[in-house]
Amino acid sequence: MGFLGLFKKEKAERPSTNQGAADRGILVFDNTSEVIRAENMLRAEGWQIRVMGPPPEVRTGCDLVIEFPLIEELNILRLLRKGGLSPLQVVPVDSPLLQPVDLFHVKDFGEYLMVRAANMKLTIEKSTRTIVNISGGGCPDVPYLAKEMVGRSLAEAPSPREIGHTLCGYALQLAYEEITRQCSQ
Repeated sequence: MGFLGLFKKEKAERPSTNQGAADRGILVFDNTSEVIRAENMLRAEGWQIRVMGPPPEVRTGCDLVIEFPLIEELNILRLLRKGGLSPLQVVPVDSPLLQPVDLFHVKDFGEYLMVRAANMKLTIEKSTRTIVNISGGGCPDVPYLAKEMVGRSLAEAPSPREIGHTLCGYALQLAYEEITRQCSQ
């Protein structure tokens, strides 16, 4: 492989964030819309990133950050700027206090399974995969999301991303994806 071949990456070969803490960084944005746009741009280019809760030391009002492979900071920033996005901060995760917070909590109630993502909870009946409850958050679209999804199976319910437009809708989408993943195991 030639010198330039070392720097060419195919989408499937993008670095993983499963490295040690010193190898990761977090992107801090002004608002949730920017996090969602950045996540979509980075995933479309094949970057293996994670949306996480911000550590208290870098919290700015937005309840989400993007964890990324720190060695790729320049490439990622270049891509984001090209797409019209610029994070407020880029912080290396070099201290336990700067560890991003996992957004998920899974609770098995026997007949029911609940996934909490950030401040939103999605509960299903395990045998039918029917959504029985949506709760949490304080965003104005939560009642609408619940009305459209409760009583339907995971396969029939609309994706929260399709019908929600707030941080709560985004968090519910994450819970929806995680509960779907849990059910496919």
